[in-house]
Amino acid sequence: MTDFAAAVREAEVALRDLFEPTPLQKNDHLSARYGAEIWLKREDLTPVRSYKLRGAFNAMRKIGAGTAGHFVCASAGNHAQGMAYACRHFGARGTIFMPVTTPKQKIDKTRIFGGDAIQIVLTGDYFDQTLAAAQDFAREQGASFLSPFDDPDIIEGQATVGLEFLSQLGEAPDLVVLPVGGGGLSAGVSRLLAELSPQTQIAFAEPEGGASLHAALTNGAPVTLPAVDNFVDGAAVARIGALPFSTLSRFSPDLVHRAPEDRICATMLEMLNIEGIVLEPAGALTVDVLRDIPDLAGKRVVCICSGGNFDFERLPEVKERAQRFSGLKRYFILRMPQRPGALRDFLGLLGPNDDITRFEYLKKSARNFGSILIGIETTSPEQLDDLRDRLEGAGIGHRDITRDPILSEFLI
Repeated sequence: MTDFAAAVREAEVALRDLFEPTPLQKNDHLSARYGAEIWLKREDLTPVRSYKLRGAFNAMRKIGAGTAGHFVCASAGNHAQGMAYACRHFGARGTIFMPVTTPKQKIDKTRIFGGDAIQIVLTGDYFDQTLAAAQDFAREQGASFLSPFDDPDIIEGQATVGLEFLSQLGEAPDLVVLPVGGGGLSAGVSRLLAELSPQTQIAFAEPEGGASLHAALTNGAPVTLPAVDNFVDGAAVARIGALPFSTLSRFSPDLVHRAPEDRICATMLEMLNIEGIVLEPAGALTVDVLRDIPDLAGKRVVCICSGGNFDFERLPEVKERAQRFSGLKRYFILRMPQRPGALRDFLGLLGPNDDITRFEYLKKSARNFGSILIGIETTSPEQLDDLRDRLEGAGIGHRDITRDPILSEFLI
């Protein structure tokens, strides 16, 4: 066993003081769909419902956590909760910086996990401001700053996921699908597999609006994305970590599959409704990109479901985005004549399964015409295509804004 694998083994043994290995479950639904053996590594079932506890625990253990230790991090989610839990376990002091925009639910969960061992500081409207404040504070206090991914001990701790599923499976998988945010988990597990199971292939899953690994591999070095879609908040990172990239740089960008955010929503709903598995957006990444990976048939595949910290207040948004991706819901701006009976004429164009979910008069765009925002939900995408044809045939001006990022942001 190499030095890295031996260190990961030591971390895994120590980790058993906190929780038993998370389940590795064969999923019959996905296996039937892809004609493969699809196994889910359920990191959503750790005590903090994500794998982040592993890295935080290992880093604190190696630094020498104890009642005199003081640890600092910046996080609005899973890393904060993992460090909080580890602080309470070690009896160490923790200061956790969170943006002032962090939902109360996440703040409360972090406080529950850490108890009296932690203090939460809300500062900064944006994460970069929060991060800078946390790093300044750690330097001033002489405290240990815990990066969420750009740290060798964090990476080593996350790699314990790989040791567990290799032991649970009992044989080498043909393919492992790894989610990517900052790169700590993917770097750790891919390095471990290269040493213990080199025949295993690896694929990566990133959110389309935060594909920092794909950008780095394409450019040959980490780059900062000009904009990031924060919907997949557990993996939407503008720049891959430098240390993780030193491990991941050997891979081809063709192995990185970018998942559209709306499609991730459809995957989340499918896993919830069919399998009863609650996944956060980042936790659904690896399942979502299975459809993009060629030649899955007959293979033994492990997908790491990285977390399940999903706020059900977001469920209406997830359902909305899933319907839009599936083509079951569309939004139009109609240019309607301002005359009696015009609305009745439009309603006569709707099919028997077309349901109006939103109707809003926007403005009078000309003396004889007005603009209307309308949302329509139906049972198959083809029915909305037919409606569009009927609108054109009736001479009703319309614009489909369902996938227009600017108009949909302001109007929908």
